[in-house]
Amino acid sequence: MSEHRERGRIERPGASTEEPRERSKRPALEGISTKPLWTSAEAVAATAGVASGPEWMAAGVSIDSRTVQPEDLFIALEGPNNDGHDHVAAALAAGAAAALVHRRPADVAADAPIVLVKDTMAALQDLGRAARARSTARIAAVTGSVGKTGTKEMLRLVLSQQGPTHASVGSFNNHWGVPLSLARMPRDVRFAVFELGMNHAGELTPLARLVRPHVAAITTVEAVHMEFFGSTDEIADAKAEIFAGLEPAGTVVLPRDNPHFRRLAAAAGAAAVGSILSFGNHIESSARLMDCRIDPDATAVLTLLRDREMSYRIGIPGLHWAMNSLAVLLIVQALGGDAAAAAEALAGMSAPKGRGERRAIAVDGGTLLLIDESYNASPVSMRAALATLASARPEAGGRRIAVLGDMLELGDRSAALHATLAEAVESWGIDTVFTAGPLMENLFRALPESRRGGHAANSEALAPLVGRAVRAGDVVMVKGSAGSRMGRVVQSLTEGS
Repeated sequence: MSEHRERGRIERPGASTEEPRERSKRPALEGISTKPLWTSAEAVAATAGVASGPEWMAAGVSIDSRTVQPEDLFIALEGPNNDGHDHVAAALAAGAAAALVHRRPADVAADAPIVLVKDTMAALQDLGRAARARSTARIAAVTGSVGKTGTKEMLRLVLSQQGPTHASVGSFNNHWGVPLSLARMPRDVRFAVFELGMNHAGELTPLARLVRPHVAAITTVEAVHMEFFGSTDEIADAKAEIFAGLEPAGTVVLPRDNPHFRRLAAAAGAAAVGSILSFGNHIESSARLMDCRIDPDATAVLTLLRDREMSYRIGIPGLHWAMNSLAVLLIVQALGGDAAAAAEALAGMSAPKGRGERRAIAVDGGTLLLIDESYNASPVSMRAALATLASARPEAGGRRIAVLGDMLELGDRSAALHATLAEAVESWGIDTVFTAGPLMENLFRALPESRRGGHAANSEALAPLVGRAVRAGDVVMVKGSAGSRMGRVVQSLTEGS
């Protein structure tokens, strides 16, 4: 399985898209109108569809019949392996307000609330476009080789304390995730944040033009998805496609320390953006990282934000969180928010699932600390995770243990990129390393015997090896690309408790 899950790949349209629910979050957005998200008339107008059955009002939009909620509009997407039209009846039975289809299923009642369109994928995009057109929100879009979701979640946290805020859930950042997130945007939010992903050239342009952000941010450009690019220059050019959708006089936020900064800035200039801001250690950064101290539970940051000194804490340990928080403060300012209040709010940040989430696991004689980084991996994020593991403090007799799965889509240099992680393991003093997969075997062989914990063909085979080896006081970090399924190790450790 390739790294498409980073971009929210649809695995089973209509039945299962690994779709996180955000229903519980909607009532918490104070100040949002009680108007319905969509009426039948609005949906018909947006999609050029034909309605049948009674009129309806929808409070949400769903593409997953298994998680559909009462008053959702269910959109029957058709994929290569599954067809949402096969689940329309189930969605309506679960309380969906209506279903949007491009063929009428035979098992649906004649008087059911249906909107018939030419193509449901195109109709989803039409709904997203209509939601964007009616919105007065100040909108930010975030892309980058790594750090997109974490940056988006920091923005969600800090902006929600300054006004009603909508943000895409999980990593809904591809050709269906972005329009779905737009279609779910309430009418009366003050801010909205969208994550845009890609692993091929040409993918960001249509997404950016759908979102039409006032602020476009690139977290970094790294050697990720090299299977589909000839160089990191090409990756930078693909990331710069986000400028294609920027609103007139919009703002661009770029990583000043990145080797491709000038290339990105030139692309932004060619797109005639309103202003270019930057973040990093560089003396010319708009937000400059002056100092960063990492402790086991948080990160202390000292920054110059446009010559204004600010200090704050982030509720997650990690240098990468500190660096991306600078981008967050610039984005908040550019959206018209209060950067100082945003900085203060970052103390309440917690790691998204699979991206540094921490939990205590009961084992014989006490507990161990599990750091779940299993959602995804690349060479740069793997090194950052090892650095974060190094900052953790095992209890008496405990060890720092890394459990690592294959990093995918790295192209011809894949074997070497895995092997060179041995340098990071050594420099950060990681005690023991377990590896899973044919690519991570290159790292395992490059490690000295004293640091080898064990290797297995896959995560399922590795899980019991790790389970038998860990003990009270250990700090265990699990990381790998989505396709390496390192979540199985996390699940095994958790259930084993």
